[in-house]
Amino acid sequence: MKIGVMVESFRLGFRQGVERAAALGAHGIQAYATGGELAADQVTPARAKELLDIVKSNGLVFSAICGDFGYGFDDPARNPEMIEKSKRVIDLAKQLECDIVTTHIHRVPEEECAQKEILRAACTELGKYADSMEAKFALETGPEFGSVLGAFLGSLDTTGVRVNFDPANLVMVAGDRPENALKYLGPYVVHTHAKDGIKLHVPAQGEVIVGEEALHHAELAKMGHSYLELPLGKGGVDFDIYLPALKAAGFDGFLTIEREVGDNPEADIAMAVDFLREKIARHSL
Repeated sequence: MKIGVMVESFRLGFRQGVERAAALGAHGIQAYATGGELAADQVTPARAKELLDIVKSNGLVFSAICGDFGYGFDDPARNPEMIEKSKRVIDLAKQLECDIVTTHIHRVPEEECAQKEILRAACTELGKYADSMEAKFALETGPEFGSVLGAFLGSLDTTGVRVNFDPANLVMVAGDRPENALKYLGPYVVHTHAKDGIKLHVPAQGEVIVGEEALHHAELAKMGHSYLELPLGKGGVDFDIYLPALKAAGFDGFLTIEREVGDNPEADIAMAVDFLREKIARHSL
């Protein structure tokens, strides 16, 4: 397996983020194409070549492109616009010699319903476009259990929709175990995020929790937070169980570090690179 970094996690701009990722010994980077320096509707072919040259000159590749516009695909009035924008992200990804675009589609309902059919229609259109481009739209895990997402993917008439496996999202949001979710999603995984966290415990009336848990659970819960992202190894993802399960599922791609919070992201990313190197060596990944 290879180590990647979400370049925006450095909060330094694209070129500096790429340089820092290379200096830390990463093999690739993921970047957003929904705005900023890589906005798919603004990047010309010449600029795409410049961006690719920056990555290649640092000995890296694009592990994936992030095409998450933040709206999902469950609004039939907005879907035509979002689908077209997403297709343009695929176009840019191919110019950047990358075949994977990651996105969120919002929660897939367990039951058959109108919302699920709206998601299915949008994913089918996106998947068929990806098929035509020899690419993949990778849906990020998290809002629903792996079993639900796996069944949904199995219902699509396209191979262009696959999975960006985020173990922390499963723990923090769905309350699923990554190693369990892989039983249903393993064959679909084409990219992963290396992230950790916990689902916050909301105290029952009269329940007393003390120490660090009082800060991380009770106080954050009162503020409206439902989960807490943490550095790798500090949350609810058991990487010594999860990573071997990922290998057993046949995955041999990128573990891309995503750090969305914290006061010193570069230090957290450096720690995460070292953490992943140790796990890769320990489990012969």
